[in-house]
Amino acid sequence: MKKLAENGIQPHDAEMKSDGRKWSLMEKLLLGLTLDQYLQQVVRNKFNWLLALIFAIGIPLIVYRFIFGLGSVTHSSYDYPWGLLLGFGLFCMVPLSASGFMLGTSVELFGRHDFEPIERLALLNGLLGYLFAVVYLLVDLGQPWRLAYPMVYSFGPAAVLFLVGWHVATYLSVQLAEVSTAFFEWIGFRRGYEFIRKGTVGLTVAGVILSTLHQGALGALFVYAPGKVHPLWYSASFQWIHFFVSSIPAGLCMVICVSTVVIYTMKWRCDQRFIDNLDRITISLAKGAAMGLITYLFIKFLAVAHDNEWAYLTTGWGLWWLIEIGFGVILPLILLSIGIHHKNVNLCRIGALVTVLGVLLNRLNTSLITFNWHLYQEVPHILEVIISITIFAIYIMTYRFILNRLPILYQFKSRADA
Repeated sequence: MKKLAENGIQPHDAEMKSDGRKWSLMEKLLLGLTLDQYLQQVVRNKFNWLLALIFAIGIPLIVYRFIFGLGSVTHSSYDYPWGLLLGFGLFCMVPLSASGFMLGTSVELFGRHDFEPIERLALLNGLLGYLFAVVYLLVDLGQPWRLAYPMVYSFGPAAVLFLVGWHVATYLSVQLAEVSTAFFEWIGFRRGYEFIRKGTVGLTVAGVILSTLHQGALGALFVYAPGKVHPLWYSASFQWIHFFVSSIPAGLCMVICVSTVVIYTMKWRCDQRFIDNLDRITISLAKGAAMGLITYLFIKFLAVAHDNEWAYLTTGWGLWWLIEIGFGVILPLILLSIGIHHKNVNLCRIGALVTVLGVLLNRLNTSLITFNWHLYQEVPHILEVIISITIFAIYIMTYRFILNRLPILYQFKSRADA
């Protein structure tokens, strides 16, 4: 697509063509290209070949898992009920999707309209992150048709899992409504767009409440297993706030990382408003992430002091905890601070990437690596690793498909704008 754009062929970005005719749905799906032009650019893209290879191996394995059960592709046991599908798919995807409620709140409630160029990207990141966390969960559970059972037929309002289930379901609905404005613009459904816009403030408030509770509830899940998670990663009093506070820099930095990938690989799809404001917005997001990291670092040491776990820092696990804190919190905090001070966008982007990796390390440490630390460490089954990579590849493919078409990175020109 980039080469076609260089030759003067531009994808559709308006309700009407230059000759006054409306775009058809097929033309919109093909980005305003002919079928031959579209297929040529699909085949020419080397990344599409990598995705095709992953799907050719991984999708049959997902089918194999549903036919022969979870035990055929994982090492799951009573000691390790949570494998990589949940350790990565749920506990890692959710904090990286916290961007939706933060950017939505900043723009719609606090009036920070200077963040508008990136708001829809943040909302889409939140929607797809939560959606594919549910996909990972369904592949792990293996019975998607029973998804409503613990939420509708078997009420357990005192259970954290009941709380998590309802939060995810309702928050996904809220995020879908928030992102639907871009879809309604794309298909030309003006009345639907105006209807959603009228309820934007209510949707944003609901998103803040639901996402805040859900991020904390994920941490509260580990209170069910006292003694299993290593004490340095477990604190009954602070577990929920660890997960909530760390999700703030995680979500902000994930948006920085995604926007960086977008500007280098999909610049042809970005309008001038997005391009001109991205550096300024990146530094602003980095400021918020840095403040979130400082808060998280303080609370982590406060939890160690509160539970009097200083002695564990002299052990091997203590060294691993210090490595996590040093690499995942202190290093990105330094990088972000220097980048902000010198207005160095690239350094802020590096700091954001390290922050994302640090959050991933923390969630994997909590849910997998230090889980049953006094027994043995489980190594994920190779088939589970392949399935996890396959689902993540589907996530990337879906992300690209939407960004290529819907007005997320550009402003859609309606008939009134023409």
